[in-house]
Amino acid sequence: MAANGIASRIAIIGMGCTRFGQRRERDVGGLLADAAQEAAESARVDLADVDAFWLGSFGSLKSGVALAKALKTEFKPVTRTENFCATGSDAFRNACYAVAAGAYDVAMVVGAEKMTDAGYPGLPFGMPPGDGTDLDITPPGTFSYLAQGYQRRYGVDPDLLKSAMTHIAWRNHRNGVPNPRAQFRTEVAKEVIAAAPPIAGNLSLFDCGAIGDGAAAAIIVRAEDASRYPGKPVYVRGMSFAVGPGTGLLDPAFDFSSFPEVITSARQAYRQAGITDPRGRLALAEVHDCFTVTELILMEDLGFAEPGHAWKAVLDGVFDREGELPVNTDGGLKSFGHPLGASGIRMMFECWLQLRGEAGDRQLDTRADLALTQNLGGNPGECVSFVGVFGTERS
Repeated sequence: MAANGIASRIAIIGMGCTRFGQRRERDVGGLLADAAQEAAESARVDLADVDAFWLGSFGSLKSGVALAKALKTEFKPVTRTENFCATGSDAFRNACYAVAAGAYDVAMVVGAEKMTDAGYPGLPFGMPPGDGTDLDITPPGTFSYLAQGYQRRYGVDPDLLKSAMTHIAWRNHRNGVPNPRAQFRTEVAKEVIAAAPPIAGNLSLFDCGAIGDGAAAAIIVRAEDASRYPGKPVYVRGMSFAVGPGTGLLDPAFDFSSFPEVITSARQAYRQAGITDPRGRLALAEVHDCFTVTELILMEDLGFAEPGHAWKAVLDGVFDREGELPVNTDGGLKSFGHPLGASGIRMMFECWLQLRGEAGDRQLDTRADLALTQNLGGNPGECVSFVGVFGTERS
């Protein structure tokens, strides 16, 4: 058995992304259509020429009919996927395999979610009945265990860990300021972040990403067909999706200091892309900063920092936009916002812009030609993880 992947066999020829936020003036179908139309225009492809569609939506859209209605497609296949907060990335992955297999020549992936005026607070789902062993706890509560677990495992001073988490929140808010599509575009002083009262464990409101409304879209073709379309394609150089056994909360050895699913998916994606030194090889990384401590731990699970040392790399500015490896240059979930079904594709959109030199005021001055996205879903101990590596060269 092997995760062989489809490295360098898929090209992204067009992308689009709406502004994220409280989009009360636009329903989810409208947001979906806006992102899809922008992607089509960027590739100069008519929607009628798209052979098949994949729709990622966690709770706002229940079937492919919603996309067909919004885009006015007729009798085209539409596959709706859902996989926690990694829904958009999983929709993209499935579309890539279908195109690589030759089932379709041109496919579109759209991730969309409407969360801020859905008529109820919080995440758009209800957990099915279980056996009574599941914890009845909020996501901030569950993820707050990460800070405690990391601190215990590595003996990190609590004040230094809090300073690192504060720096992540400050940096991601700062990165969102020049991003016209971001939900929050105001820089927040470190003193304000550090002084915010805790809401779960030692997580404050500034440690938490925000839900929102929005959509993002991508158009893909086989790599050998990319030259038929205008503009600079971005190639899928590596891609992996890992689902854990969901036993972390029952395992005494699980200490809330790492995501094994992320380590596995990163290892597979790096192997496909031929990457042995991710921190030195990547131009940027877009990661799933649902909470500041999540991003800190991801820096180690993705191989950007040695175990137990990510907090120091964060405070040293390694992951700032001027640092060695810029992370979440568009503001991440913290500043860009987190419409669940759209976030994974939104991460790819930032990589697409940066690699093509089209990021405007956020454009990085780098010669590296590879970028990474990491999209997480679920809770520590029972989650899924997508890692994708994208590049301007096919191999």
